[in-house]
Amino acid sequence: MRSELPLFHHLCGAVATYCRSLHRSQQAQQPLPLWHPHTARLVRTLTSAPEQFVSLNNLRDNPGATRSPKRVGRGIGSGSGKTSGRGHKGQKARTGRTPKLGFEGGQTPLRLRVGKRGFTNPFQKDLRTVNLDSVSQRIREGRLDTSSVITMQALQEAGLLGKKVSSGVKLLGRGASTIQLPVHLQVSEASESARKAVQAAGGSVTTVYYNQLGLRALLKPDWFAEKGRQLPRAARPPTKVGMKYDKVGELPPKTTLPQ
Repeated sequence: MRSELPLFHHLCGAVATYCRSLHRSQQAQQPLPLWHPHTARLVRTLTSAPEQFVSLNNLRDNPGATRSPKRVGRGIGSGSGKTSGRGHKGQKARTGRTPKLGFEGGQTPLRLRVGKRGFTNPFQKDLRTVNLDSVSQRIREGRLDTSSVITMQALQEAGLLGKKVSSGVKLLGRGASTIQLPVHLQVSEASESARKAVQAAGGSVTTVYYNQLGLRALLKPDWFAEKGRQLPRAARPPTKVGMKYDKVGELPPKTTLPQ
């Protein structure tokens, strides 16, 4: 199926020579005879190595592409006769042997012999992160208004949070030098560097608590209106985490600047 380079060159040369002779004969208005040497050269080139060209009678896989299936139970001389390479009796010699994954014949499996390690934190939060450089960029683009408090709803409308926010938003301090205007933000959590950078510019960062239902009412208030439901009341944080927040989130949030 693969044509070698010398044969390809010979074929190209023979075809070119034949085409030139055919063109000359057409100009002279004389048919090109079959015994012409250029015609014979082309025929010899095509018939010299017919296996190099793809046709229906030689179309096949490359050598070694397919293998014959293993024939078992054909006598002891084949090496796979009588018991067909399965040994004598037992579960592995039967058909339909499909024990479940990890089954070790009834003994304690490895997954139970090895002790457990680590744990899954049931109170883990999946916070969306927002950096100060992204906030300042949206302010320069006019997608965030600094004349009012920037809530998490405003951050989502500016395209900083994505579609799904399950636990809240955390403000990080990357690009702290880009904050030049006083900005007032309301987020779930904030790093110390981000808080200091915003306060140095004359702004403020307020951490507010919303549970999952309150966060949904904050980010998607239209969903409650479409269902004909009222916005839920703001839930107070648990006692153990209440000291981490500055205040309880409001529904709908107040966006007037603090005096």
